Amino acid sequence: MIRAEHIFKSYTNGKTVTEVLKDVSLEIEGGTCVILGASGSGKSTFLSVLSGLETPDSGNVFYGDEEVSAMTDKERTAFRKRRVAFVFQQYFLLSHLTVEKNVRLGADLAGIKEIDGVLEAVGLADKKKKYPCELSGGEQQRVSIARALAKTPEVLFLDEPTGALDEETGRQVIDFIGRLQKERGFTAVMVTHNQNLAETADTVIRMSSGKIAEIYRNETPKSAYEIGW
Repeated sequence: MIRAEHIFKSYTNGKTVTEVLKDVSLEIEGGTCVILGASGSGKSTFLSVLSGLETPDSGNVFYGDEEVSAMTDKERTAFRKRRVAFVFQQYFLLSHLTVEKNVRLGADLAGIKEIDGVLEAVGLADKKKKYPCELSGGEQQRVSIARALAKTPEVLFLDEPTGALDEETGRQVIDFIGRLQKERGFTAVMVTHNQNLAETADTVIRMSSGKIAEIYRNETPKSAYEIGW
């Protein structure tokens, strides 16, 4: 379980201080979680704080009994390698490496040898010798998902994973994420501006002006092909 307690976060630019997160608290118990909000609502910053990429100005983030917010930079880096993985809007694939070698980068971080299972799971087993330039946008995003899952993380963080994709490809990617989450049992936390994706999640968090405006659960989450776009 991820627990955030009274999180505050601001950024300083010269003499200007911008408060981004303002006393944010919540618990994520597992399954799939979607964080919604307009641009500037604080959702991406909150994702960074929850995942240990950034530290809060004050407040605490726990994974079970482990307090991430109290760790040193070196300890947080080790924590991220051990327990979490990331997928972003941009794929961040290395163009000179094949699909197989891009995915192996994620596995190597966790000292894992076998990657054929995750390539099969995202439907890319027959493309493992291809290079990113030979793939569609959806396939490239699936490579980035496979690279993240090759670490066998406890939590997968996704920041606008469909933002650069068309509707058909976006549905495919969301369908892959949902199916893999159920098969492998990791927690998925996704930031998006697409309101429709909230219907696919177990838990929905709506943010506004640096605060949580609403939290609710879907008793029967829909598939990626049952929602509007």
